Amino acid sequence: MAHEYPRSSGFEQSYRCYPVSFIDKQHLEKGDKIIMPPSALDRLASMHVDYPMLFELNNATAGRVTHCGVLEFVADEGLIYVPYWMMENMLLQEGDIVQVKNKSLVKGTYVKLQPHTKDFLDISNPKAILETTLRSYSCLTTGDTIMVPYNNKKYYINIVEAKPSSAISIIETDCEVDFAPPLDYVEPEKPTPSTSSTLPKKRPQEAEEEPVQKVARFNPFTGSARRLDGKPSTESVAPVSSPILKQHQLEGENGAKDSKPSTSASRQRSGKLVFGSNSNQPTKEAPKAAPKKQESSEKAEEEKETKFQAFTGKKYSLKG
Repeated sequence: MAHEYPRSSGFEQSYRCYPVSFIDKQHLEKGDKIIMPPSALDRLASMHVDYPMLFELNNATAGRVTHCGVLEFVADEGLIYVPYWMMENMLLQEGDIVQVKNKSLVKGTYVKLQPHTKDFLDISNPKAILETTLRSYSCLTTGDTIMVPYNNKKYYINIVEAKPSSAISIIETDCEVDFAPPLDYVEPEKPTPSTSSTLPKKRPQEAEEEPVQKVARFNPFTGSARRLDGKPSTESVAPVSSPILKQHQLEGENGAKDSKPSTSASRQRSGKLVFGSNSNQPTKEAPKAAPKKQESSEKAEEEKETKFQAFTGKKYSLKG
């Protein structure tokens, strides 16, 4: 007749724990798998336990609790072998007593991690490295510190938050991962306020009026005057704000001139432009290269036009 184990609601046993390095299985330091004795497998097989098998480790002396998976059942009776980083989390020493209890955990949907040092974020792709490392893990517990080995260096990461429970299973699940600022992260100092901030602030009305004063006013018809004969004019034209003001200024200037230009201008007939007249002559001396004959002939023609009167003299009949 086969021996039947008494059925119970769960598996619970106390063992002495030692690091996995004691049985030359240092590669287990990259995950959360433990080594248990064969008697534990016999008892678990006779019970209706959920697969994959997950366990709760409890250090009653220090009040620390964590969760893990199992890799093999080859340990000596009464002993279990645990990754050293888990013993550090549990505050366990070699040979200390730990309680092992089978546990069923929900699949995780979210986990928030916090690296101890900011150099972990300097890795080219920290999420990819973390994803590869977590493949060796069965579950995560809030408050634990896991170790991520990369490029001959160990990075420690805290489990800050887990959803939907404080202890979750990450086997064959799509879990969202978020990062908190590293423990050694220091926020940059804010720049000190400059001395200009101590000056009294301008009122809103003054602040609005100042840019209006800086805007240059539009002055149309600015530039230098040009004569029709192509010679430069010595009179400087002052910029005016409108054509009407310019016309008033020109009329005032014409009235203030001496009598010579006004009399010469009055002799010109309306509708004619007499080139060479003295009305538009510049105040500078005439160029020496101009011949005197030309000036006298122009004056003679001008006097002839002004003195010419048609139909003057006595009347004569055709008969004589």
